Amino acid sequence: MLRLLRERKGLTQKEFGQMVGYGPDQISAMERGVRVPRPEFLEKADPLLDAGGLLMEVIPDVEKAMSKARTRHPEWYRSYAALEAESVELHFYANHAVQGLLQTEDHAQAVFAKRRPFLDEATIERRVADRLSRQQVFERRPAPIVSYVIEEVVLDRPIGGRRVHADQLRRLLRVGQMQNVEIQVMPTAVEEHPNLGSAFNLLTPKGRGQVAYTEAQGHPRLITDPEEVRKIADRYGIMRAMALSPSESRKLIEKKLEEL
Repeated sequence: MLRLLRERKGLTQKEFGQMVGYGPDQISAMERGVRVPRPEFLEKADPLLDAGGLLMEVIPDVEKAMSKARTRHPEWYRSYAALEAESVELHFYANHAVQGLLQTEDHAQAVFAKRRPFLDEATIERRVADRLSRQQVFERRPAPIVSYVIEEVVLDRPIGGRRVHADQLRRLLRVGQMQNVEIQVMPTAVEEHPNLGSAFNLLTPKGRGQVAYTEAQGHPRLITDPEEVRKIADRYGIMRAMALSPSESRKLIEKKLEEL
């Protein structure tokens, strides 16, 4: 229905996305039914698409479905996904790949399609849909505080090819413009580094203390010990101080996009 209304207005997914504040990959996911459109999105889209209240009419059903929805994440990942969905602060360090909440649909598709051992098509589609559904954390109100420190090498690895990589860099620029999000790049040329271990996430669930999450070779670890979490948070703070500022990082991403 959403696709039909958009096409009737003569809008591309990119044009419509700009009108409602979403990227084309997010619009695509909603039109294909792999991402649930939030009520506030439907409220904004209805008049823009001259739907005459058609989209507004389904809001109660959407809210009911969202309240009953069960995560489809792998069993070992569900406790983390639940914490991520309710956190008021989320901080991420990425040293070899674009973090899941930042990935475009095509990028995620390329990541899962090339994973070894190979996944079947149904599993790939399910994993991509789950990854896109997690990105609704950016649309929550009140908005959580989100920050990223991304190694420069991540920006240079063209996962999925030139077109997919260019779209991925554009998504980083879009997300980085959100008021509650800061993206910083750690230059490859730095001569000192406080964390040469794995990537990690730091989450602060509502009403609870901060926790950390790491994953290596498919083995996840949710860290709740206050002293261990403090050490990881300390390293993250040092990295944020060493990395390029958000504005400098944006300029670097733009430069890499122009050079593709």
